[in-house]
Amino acid sequence: MKNSKRGIRIVFNSPVILGFVLICFLVTLLNEHTGGRSNQLLFVTYHSSFKDPLTYVRFFTHVFGHSGWDHFLGNMTYILLLGPMLEEKYSSKNILKVFLITALVTAIINYIFFPGVGLCGASGIAFAFIVMTSFTGFRSGDIPLTFLLVAAVFIGQQVYEGITLQDNISHMAHIVGGIIGAIVGFKWNK
Repeated sequence: MKNSKRGIRIVFNSPVILGFVLICFLVTLLNEHTGGRSNQLLFVTYHSSFKDPLTYVRFFTHVFGHSGWDHFLGNMTYILLLGPMLEEKYSSKNILKVFLITALVTAIINYIFFPGVGLCGASGIAFAFIVMTSFTGFRSGDIPLTFLLVAAVFIGQQVYEGITLQDNISHMAHIVGGIIGAIVGFKWNK
């Protein structure tokens, strides 16, 4: 007779999400120990010369950098909450594509339209995930009410705050991430 009792084990269930969170943690730790110099060099995208090869690197690596632990924890909470479900549904490869597309698009828009503003953090990715999650029960020909509510609440709030507040938050990255999440969620669930 076999013993049917199994011990509890920890499973590495979401390699892209867990890898991303680990990299962000290490980059935030490095930034703290370098007094912000590591972020400025590699993990903040800003209007720098196209002759500088790091300009192109930062177009992708800015999503790893965070201004501090509160910024890091805020983004990672959403990413850890929503990311594993999305990675299971869409695959690790596709979630990696969302990371890359969101990083590149937010960096280019920031570079063109906000030349005096540095951009760092994974907020765009977090907002892409928030909107993508609203499409998980989507069927062709339907518009999920959850999507409409998420768009109204999260994206509407970012548009409002982007117009009315002068803070150190990139509402543009949130909005662009949400738009990318809507496009991807709709396309992948057709």
